[in-house]
Amino acid sequence: MTGTSSTGQPIDNGRPRARGIRWARLLIYVLAVLVGLPVGLVLIYRVVPPPTTPLAIVTRLTSGPIAKQWMPLDRISPYLVKAVIASEDDKFCTHHGFDWQAIDKAMAQNQKSRTLRGASTISQQTAKNLFLPTSRTWVRKGFEAYFTVLLETLWPKRRILEVYLNVVEWGPQTFGAEAASKMDFGKPAAALNAREAARLAAILPNPKLWHAVNPGPYVAGRTDDIALRMGEVTRDHLDSCIGR
Repeated sequence: MTGTSSTGQPIDNGRPRARGIRWARLLIYVLAVLVGLPVGLVLIYRVVPPPTTPLAIVTRLTSGPIAKQWMPLDRISPYLVKAVIASEDDKFCTHHGFDWQAIDKAMAQNQKSRTLRGASTISQQTAKNLFLPTSRTWVRKGFEAYFTVLLETLWPKRRILEVYLNVVEWGPQTFGAEAASKMDFGKPAAALNAREAARLAAILPNPKLWHAVNPGPYVAGRTDDIALRMGEVTRDHLDSCIGR
């Protein structure tokens, strides 16, 4: 807003400029939060075990105590590593967070079938499980993509898989490989044999409904399929990025 002096010259009272500066500062603060906070968390969790996840918090509040115990990748059976790669993401070591071929196939199938097919990589699932609520919205999917890019940029593949195996839901009120192994087989994750690992990987898509112990026909068949593909993981070095 401007006025005039006694000589008729315009006077700028500075209000529009001050308002513009305030909006610019607000924009900078918002960008700092949206960019800086996620980057900071990702950098911290590269070296520090994540204390919890949004789903674990909700489960604890709504269902009671949860079983969860962090375990370094070196103390998780290599059979489980192979089984999860075979089951969830056989291109894990070669993609950069997104399997575009799988996404195209999923979109084509979902247009023809009522049964929706997913195409999330282990990196995407790690981002979703570690940082985001369970709601299914386009906004959440956008943040999932953003966190996936951050993980792939700032973490080695080995860390992505290590965190995934420790935070993923593996049964009712059960999170992570160690808790799941003890719950289902009464042994630590390091002691899992190939068949047990395949069974745990087989139930990951629906861990609240499917069971690794005394599985039904579908899970049993899925276990057999994963066991065969574990051999392919070994033969084709599909787990080479893990460094074991």
